[in-house]
This record gives sequence, C-alpha cells and structure tokens, in this order.
Amino acid sequence: MKIVTWNVNGLRACYGKGFEDFFRAADADIFCIQETKMQRGDFEFEPQGWNAYWNDAVKKGYSGTAVFSKIQPEAVTMGIGVKEHDGEGRVITLEFHDFFLVNVYVPNAQEELRRLPYRMEWDEAFRDYLKGLDVKKPVVACGDFNVAHQEIDLKNPAANRRSAGFTDEEREGFTKLLDAGFVDVFRRLNPYARDVYTYWSYRFGARQRNAGWRIDYFCISERLMSEVKGVEIHTSVMGSDHCPLTLWLF
Repeated sequence: MKIVTWNVNGLRACYGKGFEDFFRAADADIFCIQETKMQRGDFEFEPQGWNAYWNDAVKKGYSGTAVFSKIQPEAVTMGIGVKEHDGEGRVITLEFHDFFLVNVYVPNAQEELRRLPYRMEWDEAFRDYLKGLDVKKPVVACGDFNVAHQEIDLKNPAANRRSAGFTDEEREGFTKLLDAGFVDVFRRLNPYARDVYTYWSYRFGARQRNAGWRIDYFCISERLMSEVKGVEIHTSVMGSDHCPLTLWLF
C-alpha cells in the first residue's frame, strides 16, 4: 500500500503548478492533502476512480484537508469530536480493516506565538484522539504537524529557538506523542539524516539554499513499524512551500 501526504498551501494555486501531474505520477492508494484553503464548491477536483473526502474550514480560504482513496473505507470521520477544535477542517479519519488513516493539519503557533496556548490545547486533544483510536486498531497519522522535533530537523535551530514550530512547548508536545506509542517513521529509519526537509519559506531564497524545516510526518503506531516497507521525502517536487512524502506499508 502506498500513502502520500502533501501540504499544498492552497489547492487551486498548487494545481496550477503541477499538482495533478504529481498526483497521477505518484499512483498512490491513498493521497492526503492539507491546507486546501477552499470550500469544496470553489474548485472541482474529482479524480475518476477515487473516493474523495473533504473537510473544509468554516472560515473561507483557510486551512482545510482532503483525502483521496482508491480503497473504500469502512467509515469516515471529520474532526476529533471536540467542538472547539473542529471548525477549521484540520482532521479526516478513514477507518480501514487493518488500520485507521488520520490526515491532519496541526495549527500553527503563529507570529509572536500568539496562538501557542491554543496549540498546546490542540496537541493534548489530538494526542488523546489518536490514543483512543490506537486502542481499537493501529493508526497511520500523516500530514503537517507544524513542529520540527529535534535540532537536526531544521537548518538553523539556534536562531529559531522561540519561533513558531520550534518552541520547547511544541517540541515537548511531539515528544509526548511519541511516548504515547507512536513512531516518527522517517527518523526511525534515518536516525542521522541531516539536511532533509519538507518545508521552506518562500522568503530569502530558502529553498534554493535548502534552509528548511522537517515538519511534515508519517507518525504510526509502534506495532505497525514491522509492516513499513519504506518512506521517502520528495524534496525535488515543487508546487508548494512544502513537498510531498510517501509511505509504503504492508
């Protein structure tokens, strides 16, 4: 099984920069996207042969997630069942026979960390949600987690110590997720890999200089690691300020 995740930073914009070419070439079984930045009626993308699921934010042009699956899920859930966290279209869960697939776009702490307290509430609620699923069957959570967990996961850790996505609080939140029985697949398989990122700012020629951050992940239940066949970060794929990731499973 091949699963792809990509923060497209606006599906309409990314579509005009080669999204569909990669979507077709990837030939995935499940394709997850984050930050669609649209309501479903704003843009038509209904690829033939796929089951499509959209979770739009109430606020137009903001956040949003979507999942395209060639495999018919047994059930589909939008959000995490917590009212204060479910208005921004950040989570879609597909239940399959052997596992849950959770597509997530985690909130950004934003400039001056003005949304950090909310982010901490979100992290706890989302962790509890995944733990609840994991009791029933293994979980594959993928998407933009908006945190570089270790210093090795961004180009300039010292300069970004109190920047959104690299605060002690956010990093500790991710540590707690791993301690709850989940695995950062890329880092588990590549413990010493450096200069491999998934996000680059549009400013200051960051992508050309590879001054990036690894903030997009496949996080899976520990007991699924034996089923992992590989993971890849597609750093050369353009179209967004993030790049896609692929997980091969089973």
